[in-house]
Amino acid sequence: MDDGYLIGMDVGTTAVKAAVFDADGAIVDRYVGQYPITRQQGGRVEQDPEDWMRHVLAALSQFQANVDLARVHALGLSSQVNTHVFVDAEGRALAPAIVWQDGRAAAEAAELDGRIAEADKLAWWGAPLPVDASHCLSRMAHMARHAPDIWARTDKVLLPKDFCIGRLTGARLTDPISNVGLIDPGLCHVAPLLSLVDGAAERLVPIAPMTAIAGEVRQGLPGAGLKVAIGTMDAWSGMLGVGVTAPGQAYYLSGTSEIVGIVSDDVAPTPGVIAFPRCEGIRLHVGPTQSGGASKDWFCRLMGIAPDAMADLAARAGARAHVPLFVPHLQGERAPIWDADARGMFLELDASAGAPELARAVYEGVAHSARWLLDTLRQSAVQAPQSVRSGGGGFRSDVWNQIRADVLGVRLERVAVTDPGVLGAAGIASVAAGLHTSLAEAFDALVSIDRVYEPDPAMAPYYDERFARYKRAYFNNNRR
Repeated sequence: MDDGYLIGMDVGTTAVKAAVFDADGAIVDRYVGQYPITRQQGGRVEQDPEDWMRHVLAALSQFQANVDLARVHALGLSSQVNTHVFVDAEGRALAPAIVWQDGRAAAEAAELDGRIAEADKLAWWGAPLPVDASHCLSRMAHMARHAPDIWARTDKVLLPKDFCIGRLTGARLTDPISNVGLIDPGLCHVAPLLSLVDGAAERLVPIAPMTAIAGEVRQGLPGAGLKVAIGTMDAWSGMLGVGVTAPGQAYYLSGTSEIVGIVSDDVAPTPGVIAFPRCEGIRLHVGPTQSGGASKDWFCRLMGIAPDAMADLAARAGARAHVPLFVPHLQGERAPIWDADARGMFLELDASAGAPELARAVYEGVAHSARWLLDTLRQSAVQAPQSVRSGGGGFRSDVWNQIRADVLGVRLERVAVTDPGVLGAAGIASVAAGLHTSLAEAFDALVSIDRVYEPDPAMAPYYDERFARYKRAYFNNNRR
């Protein structure tokens, strides 16, 4: 690549993160803008889509002031998925965005799931994945039933990045991978599935490759004339941003939730796993948990401490020293159990446990949730990688990272970039702009390793036994 720049943006659950990168993946300028999440009765979790756009435009304004945008080849976006915006024909949001954590459509999800045969799920998705409350079709069915006036005015249902791309360029497009549970192996919408909800099919936007250019930033906006790539979802953008593109490779991202994935051309249909269709030469087996960084944030609010102080607190409690068992199902759980009614718990508390022991328990509990997911992914992918690329805000703590390596029993390779999803979006833009011929070539050039965490073999028996108790705790507490 030449000496020009790339811009990557990630519209995440808690913030828009954006950066300008040079040809080696080094950050030239960075922007972070946070926004609130509204939580209400009935499992409602919402955001204002205008908050996303406000920060996208603020990032472009900052970059325009600090960087020669004429040297920027393209802008790429990624975003949270299973967050949906119902918009009118002018692209205006008709209601707050329904965030992926929102459970209001659980009843509609159960009804839809009951109408789909397992054989159809295997044919459509490669695994018997349930239709849950975060599925786009469940949200559509809920809106049609409970807010028919909004549903009647809805022209399209958009994901966050596609909402922002539409506002930036006027284009209404999406990539196939971001549309989890709607796409078949041919990267087309599953027509028989969409027929289960009247009006669903016409409210979805056309599909195009993630490495295609959607359009240019409109005149009158900061960054006018910049090429904008379609991009993809956070799980894929983060995968690329840690340099995972080939079969046998695995990755682990930690943010609000934990995302673990393995690339493999083999598929052994396994409950609880999202087995994506082959796209851009990659067949990804992946799953998101419900609460990773969210568990840490909850604990810090509960204890009245700053998030950065938790690692020092946890370090004061050595492994095996009266550490309780923590199950991080604070708002249900997604992969691999997909149980919206699961609930979190501390177990085995005694009077010797203090704040350090509880902090370490939270770190270990999140690691156990990732181990359960990794074990399930190994079955689906018929692969058992012993080295896992890692990144994201949750990997800033050396204490937590070593706990994860010990609990999972794998070597963790942390990438240098703090926000791999942002680098992933930029790398996709580089392919869209023709600077690299493939995703593999792009990320070989852009990604570097920062630090490696080796598992301690002496800790394996201890964590094997605790992991078995962790799983028993869930099943004993969630008998229906």
